[in-house]
Amino acid sequence: MVNLIMKSMTPAPRFFLAAFSLLFAGLFFSSASLNNMEPQPELAIGAKAPMSDVLLQNIDGTFLSLEGAAGKNGLLVVFSCNTCPFVIGNGTKSDGWEGRYNETAAKAEAYGFNMMLINSNEAKRDHHDSVEAMRTHAKEQGYTMPYLVDTDHTIADAFGALKTPHVFLFNNKMELVYRGSIDDNVSDAAAVESFYVLDAMAEASIGKPCSVPETKAMGCSIKRVR
Repeated sequence: MVNLIMKSMTPAPRFFLAAFSLLFAGLFFSSASLNNMEPQPELAIGAKAPMSDVLLQNIDGTFLSLEGAAGKNGLLVVFSCNTCPFVIGNGTKSDGWEGRYNETAAKAEAYGFNMMLINSNEAKRDHHDSVEAMRTHAKEQGYTMPYLVDTDHTIADAFGALKTPHVFLFNNKMELVYRGSIDDNVSDAAAVESFYVLDAMAEASIGKPCSVPETKAMGCSIKRVR
């Protein structure tokens, strides 16, 4: 009789064990997919800034969100890093865009925008793009704008940011009005003919649509963790 009762109870525990195993596997793979989320397509012109209330660590130890950092007319976001030749230059071959950051920030302020740099190179966070390395680099270059850490490249993924530098300009409603490159000549600042970001800020500051809302971002790939 006891054996008969035990046999009759056996299927239930097996059923619950199987169900638990499936649930655990589902949670595991769901978590894995979240931790290895692929970047979204580049943010569309007119789209709201994603994750604009998320606090990011600045190199001075404070925390800022995109919406909290915006000026009266909006915010200029530049995904950057410490090592890419498109940012820092390449000896006599190229100026790089970094040398124009402070001037761009000053003109942004004049147009009613604020500017921030975001470092999303999570795969280099233990070396060239650590917080300490960012702090040192910013001091050496005399950055006048916040330089923020994008842990796990979450913001870059939400923006669809691909390069360093990759520029996103938002208006006073935190809607994207321009994305792409800073200007048309990374190699020689004196030879620039098209000032994409400056022109976009001038137009957006008076409520005009940007005449050139999109250009191709040129630079090194953001170093994501896979």
